[in-house]
Amino acid sequence: MYVDAEAIITAASLLGALAAIGGSLIAAYKFYRKPHEIEKQVKELGKVHEEDIRRINEEQCLITYGLLACLKGLREQGCNGPVTEAINKIEKHLNKQAHDMEE
Repeated sequence: MYVDAEAIITAASLLGALAAIGGSLIAAYKFYRKPHEIEKQVKELGKVHEEDIRRINEEQCLITYGLLACLKGLREQGCNGPVTEAINKIEKHLNKQAHDMEE
């Protein structure tokens, strides 16, 4: 069998056409699959975000109780005025938050 330039050009054009079709199919597959991957990533980020918010809320709760304890200690030592006012505001806020959480 004799291989001439025309056979090589035909083979090259056939390989080029197959590569273009294959590339198009792969691109289409990735394009249609991308929204599902993005949706999955958003769900994972949502879970991480919720966990971060939960930890931040726990930390703020501990800080608030620590601050309240410090203010009550100051009140026991005789500090009045703004200390008592701050204690009342914090206790009112904590009570309000507790009732909002129950609903």
